[in-house]
Amino acid sequence: MSVSVAVSNSPGFSPSSSMFCNKAAIISPAPEALTLTLAHLKSSQPSSSCSSSPSSPSSPFWIRFPKPPSGLSAVAPMASTSSSSSPTSSNSITKRKRPARLDIPLTPLSFGALASPSSSFRDVMEAERDGYSVYCKRGRRRISMEDRYSAAVDLCGDSKEAFFGVFDGHGGSKAAEFAANNLKKNIMNELERMTDYEQAIKHGYLTTDSDFLKEDQRGGSCCVTALIKKGNLIISNAGDCRAVLSSEGIAEAITSDHRPSREDERQRIESRGGYVDLCNGVWRVQGSLAVTRGIGDAHLKQWVIAEPETTSIRIEARHEFLILASDGLWETVSNQEAVDIVRPSCVGIEKATPLEACKKLVELSLSRGSVDDISVVLIQLPNFI
Repeated sequence: MSVSVAVSNSPGFSPSSSMFCNKAAIISPAPEALTLTLAHLKSSQPSSSCSSSPSSPSSPFWIRFPKPPSGLSAVAPMASTSSSSSPTSSNSITKRKRPARLDIPLTPLSFGALASPSSSFRDVMEAERDGYSVYCKRGRRRISMEDRYSAAVDLCGDSKEAFFGVFDGHGGSKAAEFAANNLKKNIMNELERMTDYEQAIKHGYLTTDSDFLKEDQRGGSCCVTALIKKGNLIISNAGDCRAVLSSEGIAEAITSDHRPSREDERQRIESRGGYVDLCNGVWRVQGSLAVTRGIGDAHLKQWVIAEPETTSIRIEARHEFLILASDGLWETVSNQEAVDIVRPSCVGIEKATPLEACKKLVELSLSRGSVDDISVVLIQLPNFI
């Protein structure tokens, strides 16, 4: 019993291009139609037999296809007639040109808000003036520098008065930059109406925090500041930036880091309905932030406060210098190590090189694996007595 199937709108194949034969052309050259013949092999037939006629009535299966569109010619790599075809034939397939190459600019991959540094702040920043030196360097794990610093001398026209600060941003540089630009001004405004240094600095911090929250910006910043006024050294901090004083070569940490691991900080947070959790070896507020005080951090403001802790010291001859630095330094360099590295460059020598001492501190921290931003402000206290 034979069956005939007519199929239209299908690609054509040579009638002799059976799966049992390898010599025939794939495409039928017939101008009217393309016909595919499938040989029905019986057990009594030789395995090499194939139908030679596309329209043979003896073929149990035959399929007829319409002529392919004009201007296109099917390509038969195995066809015996392909070698005689001219490459410039009008029936040859028009080759599609390769599209032009797309030049896609590469940009760094980041998650969350992308922090763009201010035009005046680079990956490496240094400054030096009589009485202080500054050196800052971007960490390897940062897309952009998130630290900022503040240095102002000759306050109110008095060369013995000054203000310094280091601001370590997290979640971007916006909070650190805002604090660097506004905290000194807010503290000085408070000092115009009150004589209590500690209260004036506290209100200055809180005002700066409140103003930044109104900006509706993400992120926050740890702060450490030093106000030198009338022979007094007033040091304040909110977060884990640290101030270390050298007194005749002995290192003394003037500030205490505000971290969730501090018992009093943990109790304060829990008393306000928050919690402190240990995440991958680091204590965090609400399982998120590794510091408990700072400017900004609106989403955690109920627990991460901007109120600083302040210590006031009368500057004496034994006080040699003060180091203000972000935690990128203190994670790998101890307080005494920092003093030991700086002192030979600043004390008891004819020509001091404090900026080089700052660089040595940063490079030492980097060599020990620090990947965070590192900012160091070195203040030579004898200049302000």
